[in-house]
Amino acid sequence: MSAAEEINELDELDNDERQQYVTFRVGDELFAVEMNPVQEIIRVPDVVRVPLAPPSLCGLANLRGKVLPILSLRYLFGIPDAETDEATRAVVIDVGQPLGFVVDRVASVIDCDPTQLEDASKIKSSVDTTLLKGVIKNSAASSMVMVVDFKQLIEHEFAHLEQLTNENSMLSDGLVDDSMNQEEVEEESDEIQLVSFSVDRQEYAIHIDDVKEIVQMPESITSVPRSPHHILGLMNLRDQLLPLVDLRTMFALMDKDPDEKSRVIVVTSGGYFLGIVVDSVSEVLRINKDTVEALIPALAKETELSDITDICRLNDGERLVSILSIERFFDSGNLQETISELAEENMLEQENSDHDYNDDDVEDDNQVVVFKLNSEEFAVPITSIQEIVRIPDELIRVPKSPDFLEGVINLRGIVLPVVDLRRRLEIESTERSERQRIVVFLIHGIRTGFIVDQVTEVLRLPDGCVEPSPRISEEHGEIFSGMANLRDSKRMIQLIAPDALIDQESVEQLESAAGGN
Repeated sequence: MSAAEEINELDELDNDERQQYVTFRVGDELFAVEMNPVQEIIRVPDVVRVPLAPPSLCGLANLRGKVLPILSLRYLFGIPDAETDEATRAVVIDVGQPLGFVVDRVASVIDCDPTQLEDASKIKSSVDTTLLKGVIKNSAASSMVMVVDFKQLIEHEFAHLEQLTNENSMLSDGLVDDSMNQEEVEEESDEIQLVSFSVDRQEYAIHIDDVKEIVQMPESITSVPRSPHHILGLMNLRDQLLPLVDLRTMFALMDKDPDEKSRVIVVTSGGYFLGIVVDSVSEVLRINKDTVEALIPALAKETELSDITDICRLNDGERLVSILSIERFFDSGNLQETISELAEENMLEQENSDHDYNDDDVEDDNQVVVFKLNSEEFAVPITSIQEIVRIPDELIRVPKSPDFLEGVINLRGIVLPVVDLRRRLEIESTERSERQRIVVFLIHGIRTGFIVDQVTEVLRLPDGCVEPSPRISEEHGEIFSGMANLRDSKRMIQLIAPDALIDQESVEQLESAAGGN
């Protein structure tokens, strides 16, 4: 009989004096918990690992759309760790909020007379007896069963926190504070931001204001009968049909099947949403307008270049980026005809529809840049990012610099301090790779770059998906502003407040390393 069936049988018991307990094993010890706070017993779920968490926290799980912290009773009891197996379970207990506690196996459900519960202070056990409510002796399950005080256990482990869930971790007007105040924005008004991408080893860019999202290629694409050859088909983006335009075909380039690096850049045209398929997304660039030159009029009239309005010269002219005009791109006759046909067949979503990421009430703070560290997903508001750049071949080490500083780079004449975000969040380090990027923030007036494993997409978060981030430590509560729980895609994305990544003392050290830039 399963533990769930045994729990259900208890509902039929009619005994006002006797107390029911769920018993379970951790290591060689037998423990119990009162039946009332036990909500359910489940298999150990997949979890999202949380940086800066105490070792007792295995991670956060998605239990039917709710974020559930999962904790290790072995660690909390000081019992050596062991691999999970088919018998391992998570007992979900309400201690003011639901928490899952990993046990080696659920043993049975017992009921006993109150007189059988004795003081635990005199027993000999490997477990701290102050974490026990008492001991049940001579029960049907064993000669001695230790009853755990789970509220005391949590208070002991998280004594420095008022509660495990931080109800006030987010601002009412958005996910996190915008790290650039209005004065700083005005000072940077001579710069523009571009999203750069590659098609057939050529680099192009779109103004960031024209980009609604950047998402990964879908596993399946629905073909559209009698559609032009540059329309790959339709993808489902949060229950919205999104037509995909193949940029290679539009530019008359050699065909290439999409791969894991391919991305879909979501833009709008004529009030409708469309996805542009590119080989890969490279960077988010913040560049001075002086580096942008208008395309020579004679070249701009050429069919192949008619969608390109400007050329950006970087690295002393060695790197050329063609800036694409979305307006001109969708003014082409073939594409306009396709848009009209799809609209007539109700296959396009309108920009002013009630779709969650098109809602007029959604602020820019709901648009985030998603990146990875290890296999976990993190995100920051797109408004907090100055730019995203490749890691140069070599970082310049600064003598007597703080331990958290990886080095500095020359970013268009500015000395940029670079911090490894893995090290900042106490995640195991990894070797450099082509996918890694430097995400640049303006923190307390200092431009600072953070190395991430991979920037995956720009995402507009649906309304109501952001939940308070569990406060598992003081530092964690400051850095992580919330958890985006995307129930449909079964993803949980940890939201970071960039301003909290560097404290004031560290800012002064970074400013010194950057030479005051």
